[in-house]
Amino acid sequence: MTGAALQSGRDAVRINGARLLRRIADLGQVGAIEGGGVCRLALTDADRQGRDLVVQWMRELGLVVTVDGIGNVVGLRAGRQAGPPVMTGSHIDTVRTGGRYDGNLGVLAGLEVIAALNDAGVVTERPIAVAFFTNEEGSRFAPDMMGSLVFQGGLPLADALATIGIDGTSVRENLARIGYAGTAPTGNNEVHAFVELHVEQGPVLEHEGDTIGAVTGVQGIHWIEFTVQGVSNHAGTTPMALRHDAGIVAARIACHARDLAVASGGGQLATVGQVNLFPNLINVIPNRATFTLDLRNTDGEALRRAIACCLDYAARIAAQEGVELSHRVLADFAPVAFDEAIIGRVEEIARRHGHRVRRLPSGAGHDAQMLARMCPTGMVFVPSVGGLSHNVAEFTHDKDIEAGAGVLLELMLGLAEQ
Repeated sequence: MTGAALQSGRDAVRINGARLLRRIADLGQVGAIEGGGVCRLALTDADRQGRDLVVQWMRELGLVVTVDGIGNVVGLRAGRQAGPPVMTGSHIDTVRTGGRYDGNLGVLAGLEVIAALNDAGVVTERPIAVAFFTNEEGSRFAPDMMGSLVFQGGLPLADALATIGIDGTSVRENLARIGYAGTAPTGNNEVHAFVELHVEQGPVLEHEGDTIGAVTGVQGIHWIEFTVQGVSNHAGTTPMALRHDAGIVAARIACHARDLAVASGGGQLATVGQVNLFPNLINVIPNRATFTLDLRNTDGEALRRAIACCLDYAARIAAQEGVELSHRVLADFAPVAFDEAIIGRVEEIARRHGHRVRRLPSGAGHDAQMLARMCPTGMVFVPSVGGLSHNVAEFTHDKDIEAGAGVLLELMLGLAEQ
């Protein structure tokens, strides 16, 4: 299809919203939990079932499916020319109490783009690919965005495979167990451009009455796991001045991090999301505490200052309490700026489709920030009702899903015709 015929075919390409919503609902049944949410931790049996379903859909659409050494799955639709594809996608793993849109929308909207092109009989100049990346959430194995980081070459495959998860098992053994230890190479992939459709996971678009977010970049993320070693003793017979309480040290570090974030005026974020006390008994002073600290900021220098401040305070408070303190870094990603031309193109397409659009950064990490290291990259956000995500009540209105998929379709078509 060339010239006027190509333009006519492109004009006929339309998103089938009902088909996209049906796929979202069907995938949402895999690992479904009470309240309408989903639990598909990376490389679990539920993740395998979700992978199998999406791969089945890829093959039904005529895509050539490959699986690489970290389990990333790519479905490729040939173009008139060979060469690096225009890629879209996201992830299908979830947190333990996740919703059905986070990650999944980006993958399934990509499949809907392929289905719409097939329906219209349009063959693009460049190949188009849809991918889903392994362990984006990082809930079972750290770091998050592991699959896309290996795909891009930022993390050696051997190191990723050796990672031990929260249940004491490795990435390597779980990939083999679920049948997704692939053979496609990692670290030397070529991609012409990458775009990711995602729910905002925050309240800004809904609050401001906007339908589309033209994402400017992703804030920096730093994860630390602390271990505090104190002395267990009787809660009723040990004077306060003679205690070596691991629990109170953990609590003071957590409060310090929050106070630091609040005092910064809004740009700094701090979250203690996981805490374990041992022996975890009501009448025993904790002799050990392990906990995580998640620090984020769009300003890389400010993020580094916050990290240093928290580590300095942690060392001082541990010394005061007479306990041993150690820490390890679980994830460390600098802020990422997306391609200005793609950001502008998202704005232009959204306005032409009659949608209100806003430029905004992403507060959450995404696979797109890893792909931005290797090719022009952008993201399209659609509103999250109530700003909820990583929550079984996560919801995005059907009309907003269709609007975002329509922007993604035109964006990919334009990139694939360059």
